[in-house]
Amino acid sequence: MRRLVVAVLVALAVSMITFVLSHVAVDPALGVAGDSATPEDIEAIRVQYGFDRPLVVQYADYLGRLITFDLGTSYLSNRPVAELIGERLPATALLAVMAIGFALALAIPLGVVAALRPNSPIDRFALFLAVTGQAIPNFWAGLLLILLFGVQLRWLPISGSDTLAHFVMPMIALGSFATPALMRLTRAGMIEVLNADYIRTARAMGLSRLSILFRWGLRNALLPVISLTAVQFGFMLGGSIVIESVFAIQGIGYLAWQSMSRADMPVIQAIVLLVSLAYIVLTLLADLLNAAMDPRIRTKA
Repeated sequence: MRRLVVAVLVALAVSMITFVLSHVAVDPALGVAGDSATPEDIEAIRVQYGFDRPLVVQYADYLGRLITFDLGTSYLSNRPVAELIGERLPATALLAVMAIGFALALAIPLGVVAALRPNSPIDRFALFLAVTGQAIPNFWAGLLLILLFGVQLRWLPISGSDTLAHFVMPMIALGSFATPALMRLTRAGMIEVLNADYIRTARAMGLSRLSILFRWGLRNALLPVISLTAVQFGFMLGGSIVIESVFAIQGIGYLAWQSMSRADMPVIQAIVLLVSLAYIVLTLLADLLNAAMDPRIRTKA
């Protein structure tokens, strides 16, 4: 319950900061009117949309609409913001799920193998992949994938989001950035767990190697990985703007870029709030899952 109260307060703080910054950074009336508008047009729009009211009053009105799940209306398309996000969210969610699945499928086995044979060629190769993956920007990785698999080999479509094949290259480009951190954390956790006293006791009792590795070792080593996975998944939901732009995927990241370039503040505010809520919910779910896997967490004050 304490965590839920904190989550609500964080969401409230995010909405307030986003609202204030969006009104301070750009004149919303100018964003609606456009660059070619006259001062009289801008002033008329400011009165029409209520931008001339005190900022506190505008925020209270905005918060009241949020409580009723009214995210406002886009200044550019004159469509409900909830409708715009609802159209784009499935593509971003699918990309994020595929990318985090790719990262986990690559990072956990590599981390376990590297921990079983530290300082071996396999361990050094895994660390080399981790450093390389962390150093390469995901947009550059996306361009390389397009040149190789889209232009040269022509195995995969270059842009769009019509089929699952369109998500393969974006999945690799986005997931490869999260893989190194997950792999290093899995490796460090496994090395620490395998040197613990209860693992030595399990070996002395004659338990099988696989039982020790997966039931007692990997389960405890994955606790910090779960927390990091939640953070990385939230980043993929909100930080996929570059990848969606490179591959022309019509998701909320691409929508955010379009809205920022045109100062469509209601859409920007809604996307920031949505991503923030995703971080909050994912972190809470990770804490609950960790508590389910480790009883010691449930007993802490």
